[in-house]
Amino acid sequence: MGRRLLLMTALLAALGASARSAAFVPAEAADLAAGKAKAAEVCQACHGIDGNSPTADFPKIGGQYPDYLAKALRDYKSGLRKNPIMGGFAQPLSSQDIDNLAAYYASQPPTVSTISTHRP
Repeated sequence: MGRRLLLMTALLAALGASARSAAFVPAEAADLAAGKAKAAEVCQACHGIDGNSPTADFPKIGGQYPDYLAKALRDYKSGLRKNPIMGGFAQPLSSQDIDNLAAYYASQPPTVSTISTHRP
């Protein structure tokens, strides 16, 4: 019963985050099509085209708050946030690229991953 409750809580949180993200995306400030194109060019290999990375090695960013995504990218670009891989990818992004990517990934539905607690 505990696992089921945990899964339901995670699912509801993800759905709530998706609804909140969509509400905060300033449509006039960002171009979702340009964000998708830039995601296909720069981000897709690790984070997936919809921001829901197929592996646990990379964060799922689909459905995240757009302001969080934009700040993270700006911080990687400036070096305030340290990660040599993300810093390298963020460095050539323009301010508009960052806004477009943040809005695009925020508009994507998040997925919930489960971790098996079963041990053989």
